[in-house]
Amino acid sequence: MKIAYPARITKEEDGIFFVAFPDLEEAMTQGETLDEALFNAAEVLTLVMEHRLEQEQEIPEPSQLTGSDVHWVAPEVNVQAALLIRKARAGRPLADLARILDASWPSVKRLENPRSSPTLKMINKAAAALGKRLVLSFE
Repeated sequence: MKIAYPARITKEEDGIFFVAFPDLEEAMTQGETLDEALFNAAEVLTLVMEHRLEQEQEIPEPSQLTGSDVHWVAPEVNVQAALLIRKARAGRPLADLARILDASWPSVKRLENPRSSPTLKMINKAAAALGKRLVLSFE
């Protein structure tokens, strides 16, 4: 699973690049250059995802948009990790995962907290317990 969302970036008449995420209507930003707009897009995506995770709100799957104005944006790694655990858990109770990991419920709950910093060892252990495999890459 890769966590990235399509962002539509359009250049306005005043030269500003406007960014909107069709899957997350509250996520929008802008930048004076395309690079700045993409940087700001990652920041706003991270903030929206953090908020939704903390409020236990629905997080939609990314749509498969295409076009010259579509850019794929990923949130920060802590948000990606929390989302991956949440998706892999697929509605199974956290208590079940805590039992499998032989860990406390609060420590397992932190795996889905984007403001927490679980170790790679713990994320890998949780992935294995959920029938997944942790794979890292640089882009």
